Amino acid sequence: MTLTESPATGLPVRWDLAVATGSRLVPPGPAVDREEAAAEVARLATGARVGEGHVRELTGLGAGHDIPDAAVVDRPGWIASGVEGIRTLTSEVRLPTAARTSPSLISRAAAGVTSTVAGAQMGGLLAFLSTKVLGQYDPFAGPQNAGHLLLVAPNVTAARQALEVDAEDFALWVCVHEATHRLQFTAVPWLRDHFRDEVTAFASGMESGVTAALDRLPEITRAIRSRSDLSMLELLQGPEQGAILDRLLALTTLLEGHAEHVMDEVGPAVIPSVATIRGRFSARRRGGGPIDRLLRVLLGVQAKVKQYEQGRVFVDEVVGTIGMEGFNAVWTSPDTLPRRSEITDPTAWMDRVHG
Repeated sequence: MTLTESPATGLPVRWDLAVATGSRLVPPGPAVDREEAAAEVARLATGARVGEGHVRELTGLGAGHDIPDAAVVDRPGWIASGVEGIRTLTSEVRLPTAARTSPSLISRAAAGVTSTVAGAQMGGLLAFLSTKVLGQYDPFAGPQNAGHLLLVAPNVTAARQALEVDAEDFALWVCVHEATHRLQFTAVPWLRDHFRDEVTAFASGMESGVTAALDRLPEITRAIRSRSDLSMLELLQGPEQGAILDRLLALTTLLEGHAEHVMDEVGPAVIPSVATIRGRFSARRRGGGPIDRLLRVLLGVQAKVKQYEQGRVFVDEVVGTIGMEGFNAVWTSPDTLPRRSEITDPTAWMDRVHG
C-alpha cells in the first residue's frame, strides 16, 4: 500500500491503486499498424522541439535555455505520469481531519478505507481524462519531479483522424500549444512554486469549505440553475477558498489564453492548414454526447473551454495594445499576474501594471 508520508500531510490517496484502476479502465486507442504508430511518435518528438523554437522566437521567452525532449506516451503512460504529478503537487497539503485524527487502530483502518476509495475514484477520473488529453506540460512530474512535456500519441491520432486534417500540420499545432506551457514554467522561475503554493493553500481548506457548503445549499441550487459556466468545485467554496480559487482560475486562464494566442500567431507562418485545424478543433471542443457533456459540467471542463476563449481575448488585446514586450510584464512576479476581474477587462490590468 502506498500512502502519503504522514497522516497530516498530503492527500489520503492510494496512489498505486489510482494508477492500477486508471490503467485497467482506460479504453484502447485507435487501431493503427506499427509503421503508422512510429510515424506519429516521430512527428510529435520532432514537433515538440521545432514548436518550442517558434514559440521562443515569437514570445522572447527562454533565450539561451536548452529545449528538452518531450515524452511521447500512450494513455496508461499519461495516467501514471498524472498520478505522479498530482502526488508531488499535493504533497504539502494538510487536511484538518487528518491532523486531528489520533493514531488508533480504528482511525488507521478508516484512513485506509478512505485512501482506497479516493485512489479508485482518482483512477476512474484519470481513465476518462486520458482519452481527451492530446498533450500536457506537467511541472511536477518527470525525472526528479522537475517537470516534463507529455504528448499522448493515440489521442493525437484519434483527433486527427476525426478532424480529417494533415498529420504533420496537426502534430506541430498540438506541439506549439504544449511547448508554450513548458516555456511558461521553465522561463519564469517563480511560477512553479507559486502555483504549487496556491494549490496547497486551496486544497488544505477544501475539507472545511465543502462542509460549510451544506449551509449554503439553497444558494448553490440557485447558482446551478442560473449559471452554466461554473464547475461544482467553484460552487462548493466559501469566501476564503473562493479568493484562492479566483487567483488560480485567473492564472490558468492566462496560461491557456497565452498558449492559444501563440498558436494563432505562429500557425499561419509554419502550419499551412492552421485555419482548417483551428475551425474544426474548436467545433470539436463544444461537441460530445449527453454523457460526455454532463461529465464536462461536473468536472469543470465546460468552464475550461471558456478559459481558452477568455484568456485568448485577454492576451490578444494586451499584445495588440502594448506589444509582446509589454505583455511579458505579466511574468515579473505574482503581483503582476492578472486578477480574475482583469481577465475580462484587459485595460484594467494594463492600467494597474503599466500605469
